[in-house]
Amino acid sequence: MKTRAFASRNFKEMVRDKLNLAFGLGFPLVLLLLLSMIQANIPVPIFEIDRLSPGVAVFGLSFISLFSGMLIAKDRSSSFMLRLFTTPLSASDFIFGYTIPLLPLAVIQIAVCFLAALALGLHLSVNVLLTIAVLIPAAVVFIAIGLLCGSIFNDKQVGGVCGALLTNLSAWLSGTWFDVKLVGGAFEDVANALPFIHAVNAGRAALAGNYASIFPDLWWVIAYAAVLTGLSITVFMRKMNGDGGN
Repeated sequence: MKTRAFASRNFKEMVRDKLNLAFGLGFPLVLLLLLSMIQANIPVPIFEIDRLSPGVAVFGLSFISLFSGMLIAKDRSSSFMLRLFTTPLSASDFIFGYTIPLLPLAVIQIAVCFLAALALGLHLSVNVLLTIAVLIPAAVVFIAIGLLCGSIFNDKQVGGVCGALLTNLSAWLSGTWFDVKLVGGAFEDVANALPFIHAVNAGRAALAGNYASIFPDLWWVIAYAAVLTGLSITVFMRKMNGDGGN
């Protein structure tokens, strides 16, 4: 009940921030449209809608990280968080209280991306729904990254880490815009060690109906989601015990 009440408060805070909501939902759609226009004039296999849409959906989740990081960082710097520290909420209650309302927002963002892809020529099938489900662990990864950054940094620093650094990492190392094998070497090794390219590959396999190829990549994403969520709880707990959330 206490986690649900805290999650309800966070949901209301998110809904109030209409500008960031609109940007988070709208920017991936603009990218999808522009790249589809490029594909129509200069055909490139990687920009075909069935390969492009899972990548853009994963890239769009980087804005969820910014959203979650800013939310927790602003709370940590306010008297609201100090008052919450007097309640029986544990560190895991706090983290799940932030995650619960963010996860439906992430799923909506993914779904909106695929609705736009359907309008741009993606074939409608049950695999679209499967792909949305497959990308949910990736949403948890991005939410956890934001919560971890928000537990460590202030809101301005979160803007730099989640806004600039993470969006570039997820763009360049996800294989959305180009095949990382073309670069090879250390770049490819780093890309394969991070969850972004595995989330895109799992999404593409699900959308193509290549079910046997989903889980080798999806296990990577699930493992990252579990580790990052646990790490964000641990770091937030230390902040609670160490400096009162400041």
